[in-house]
Amino acid sequence: MKKTLTTILLSLWLFAVMPAFAEDEPGVDGKSHKGPLTKITFIHYKKNSARAAGNGKNKFSSCYSFLASGAKWKTAENYYINPVNSGVNEGLVFNAIISSTAEWEKYGGDIFGGGAIDYNLNDNGGNLDNKNVAFFDSYNDPDVIAVTTVWGYFYGAPKSREIVEWDMQFNTGFAWGDAAVNPVLMDIQNIATHELGHSAGLGDLYTTACSAETMYGYASEGEISKRDLNQGDILGLQALY
Repeated sequence: MKKTLTTILLSLWLFAVMPAFAEDEPGVDGKSHKGPLTKITFIHYKKNSARAAGNGKNKFSSCYSFLASGAKWKTAENYYINPVNSGVNEGLVFNAIISSTAEWEKYGGDIFGGGAIDYNLNDNGGNLDNKNVAFFDSYNDPDVIAVTTVWGYFYGAPKSREIVEWDMQFNTGFAWGDAAVNPVLMDIQNIATHELGHSAGLGDLYTTACSAETMYGYASEGEISKRDLNQGDILGLQALY
């Protein structure tokens, strides 16, 4: 009876810490035994806009949170970058996102695989397609900077949890570029580094004590400090990998 009660409480806790935008999908690649394949959507707001729904369980003393304890990439998979509609040179887009993945991998090893340009890919209408894609498109809320969706198995024993796909949309309602050169721009590398934290398995942070972390849930034009990981980001990543 104790074991059953513990299992129920664990399931309830996991459900409680999942963000508002979590949906179950059919299992893929023979992994349905891991539980439901769940889609989690993270929405990154401009600073001083309405607060986003919380994602993960914040460890305030360490300033990191997880999609679910133990949920990470078991095998690195390549990803694609679609620079169409970005409004800037594709080389800048490519190099910014490559630099963002390198920042995470500096502390966590080979998480994301290699990147390549593809002018045709996007989020496949929000559906799983076994392709990890970063792309630019309009979004219906002008305060939303970027949206990242992560698919994975987030239930059951932590060692069985796994991330299987991500997609990342940059909102074309903002002027993108290199904010180190022009501070009126929304910095691609700054935002991509935050979004890739979700792709690696980390959640958002919303306490002001954690505002220096890359995974802090808000950003603004001209910000470049989140290109580099802070102590909490590194601790969270290394707790997973």
